[in-house]
Amino acid sequence: MLDNLRSGFRENLAGCRCELLVGSILDRALLRQAMQGVDYVFHLAAMISVPESMQKPVECNELNTAGTLLVLEEAVSAGVKKLILSSSAAIYGDNPAIPKLETMVPEPKSPYAITKLADEYYCQMFTATGRLQTACLRYFNVFGPRQNPRSQYAAAVPIFIHQALRHEPITIHGDGEQTRDFIDVKDIVAANAYFATQSPANGVFNVANGQATSINQLAATICQLTGSSSEIHHAPARAGDVKQSLADIGKLRAVGFVPGGNVHASLQATIAFFQPPAP
Repeated sequence: MLDNLRSGFRENLAGCRCELLVGSILDRALLRQAMQGVDYVFHLAAMISVPESMQKPVECNELNTAGTLLVLEEAVSAGVKKLILSSSAAIYGDNPAIPKLETMVPEPKSPYAITKLADEYYCQMFTATGRLQTACLRYFNVFGPRQNPRSQYAAAVPIFIHQALRHEPITIHGDGEQTRDFIDVKDIVAANAYFATQSPANGVFNVANGQATSINQLAATICQLTGSSSEIHHAPARAGDVKQSLADIGKLRAVGFVPGGNVHASLQATIAFFQPPAP
């Protein structure tokens, strides 16, 4: 495993049987070392925050696009069987058509989304030219235990849970009627494993539950599940954020993968992880 720990923590690997190489995918020598003896590559390395990418577009492009090219080249050199790219629903932008289909014309609104689209094109080029089998999984809104609620670029679910458990005000950017298709991280892991070891399919696939939840609904549900007295406050919308997001997962189902997560149950499990131990 190669990770620069930009958004992760060593302690999250406690109990895992793996070797951790700390460094960047931009370090070709280290990347080559990480590829030795590897059959399948799960490429998750990226600047993952839309707001951060708006502030640092050049750094985002270097890490996400140039970095992905290095990963692809080294995977080919190492004789890797297949690479699974972690892509994003941000590629769809604000196209008003719902649900989002893989065949829709991309309308990326942020450097993050633009780089993910470029990554997909490079993967498709490597596959089309016979150099490497690839599958690009467009994640929608992933959540689960171990997300960092304290980062300035943290996702909504861990932030809301952290605030609700402490009865602190919950801040929603925009009017809260923007929708997201939330998916449990366990389903993401299962999808990656499926496309690597069970499905020969290449190309682009939405990975989501196929259910829309508004941010207002999300905050209200988390408050209900935690018994929180948190007040809901609204702040200006953030640059680069899309309004509506909902996946069509027909293509995913057609190759034999069906997400098994229930958002309500997954939220309960995530809350249990963040719940402080009883005194």
